[in-house]
Amino acid sequence: MRDTAYLDVALPIEQIIEPKSQFSLGLAELWQYRELFYFFTWRDVKVRYKQAFLGFLWAVIQPFSMMVLFSLVFGNALKAPSDGIPYPIFVYSGLMLWNIFSAGLQNSATSMVTNANLIKKVYFPRLIVPMSCILVALFDFLMSLVVYAGLLVYYGYAVNVLKIIVLLPIAVLLTVITTFGLGTFLAAFNVKYRDFQYTVPFLIQFLMFLNPVVYATSSFTGSWFNYVLAINPLAGAINLARSAFIDTPVRYELILSNFVVAIALFFVGIYTFRKTEGYFADIA
Repeated sequence: MRDTAYLDVALPIEQIIEPKSQFSLGLAELWQYRELFYFFTWRDVKVRYKQAFLGFLWAVIQPFSMMVLFSLVFGNALKAPSDGIPYPIFVYSGLMLWNIFSAGLQNSATSMVTNANLIKKVYFPRLIVPMSCILVALFDFLMSLVVYAGLLVYYGYAVNVLKIIVLLPIAVLLTVITTFGLGTFLAAFNVKYRDFQYTVPFLIQFLMFLNPVVYATSSFTGSWFNYVLAINPLAGAINLARSAFIDTPVRYELILSNFVVAIALFFVGIYTFRKTEGYFADIA
């Protein structure tokens, strides 16, 4: 029988590199780069109010001035219904949530182009960029919330603190999920098609009057409007925030459907962003 010699040779280790799941948020990687959330957020806050004489006061001047304008036009001139409460209290509660959406969507949609130089030089999870834009909008929300508390005291309007603690964070969460979904979707497309940077401001103005910011949903009746509310998560968030401060019933079935739509938008935005982020550094 023929002898066979066996050589003790270390075989090379084979590594298979596979693409990440398109639906993956990459939570472990995002946590690893968590310091960048603070860096991007605080940088954007400083740039936004740098060398401004009034500084952070602009975060409350803008919604307050809009509240005064809407109160004069819709509250006094047009006598828009406000669910039996002073119209300034009514409209400001809607503006607080709307400003999270409008500012977050505007900034996140253009965030990849704005940070193109940084994206081309160093790697980091790209999702941090649009996420930090929404955190900046939340900073402005907290500032405006202080003014709203003063507005309630001025009108002597009593509130249920427990309802605020329970309902307001849910409303903010619903707004953030919706904003992040649409923001990441538009951010991905804006890198390749710069037309979106001109479309977003028009879209925001258009959507404002499709949401109950300046009017009460109780003004509308009919099953068709209920369907509109069911598929509009931002309208649900605004109504829920108002329910936290004023004595209006909470329609939990609509809130549930709003979350379903918001989460669907969230995953569509993540999918689109993950699918296209590979060429951000090449064409941003």
